[in-house]
Amino acid sequence: MKPFALAALAAAALSLTGCGENLGAGQPLNVVSGHIVMGATADRPAVGYFRVEGGPRDVELVAVTSDLAQRVEMHESVRENGMTTMKPLLRAPVPAKGELVFKQGGKHLMIWGINGAAVRAGKLPMAFVFTNNNNERILFDMVIKPAEGAADAADHGAMDHGSIEKGAETAVPDAAKK
Repeated sequence: MKPFALAALAAAALSLTGCGENLGAGQPLNVVSGHIVMGATADRPAVGYFRVEGGPRDVELVAVTSDLAQRVEMHESVRENGMTTMKPLLRAPVPAKGELVFKQGGKHLMIWGINGAAVRAGKLPMAFVFTNNNNERILFDMVIKPAEGAADAADHGAMDHGSIEKGAETAVPDAAKK
């Protein structure tokens, strides 16, 4: 057999071996959609929403970061004793072949100090950090939308996100949100 043919055969065998490792693994963990809504005023944080599709095994989202924002935190709004309370999240489960959704009224990101160039470009590059593969990072550009109308902004602003410090909570009576 000629050296070139032997090299081609070896390369093909290696390629097939690599494919075989992924057979049956299912869809990979992935951030599939997301956007950011800017705060109603410059001193208010933006809010981020997104959807993650789970891969072949359970993992947890442990952080979302951006080099073009001063601070990004994961939070969750929950109802307790007739009050809506917002609490910081340290991690959020992503079930195998399931999904994790951060949406209005539930889990969400709070984002302070987004770089003006990112706002003008209409997107904020973010890194989603998971508890698999030595803290896998998935990069995803979140579309930036302007502040929503006064009614929607009031709903975001009902919980004073601007005054939250690590470990603090903010509660708003459910009646005040209507």
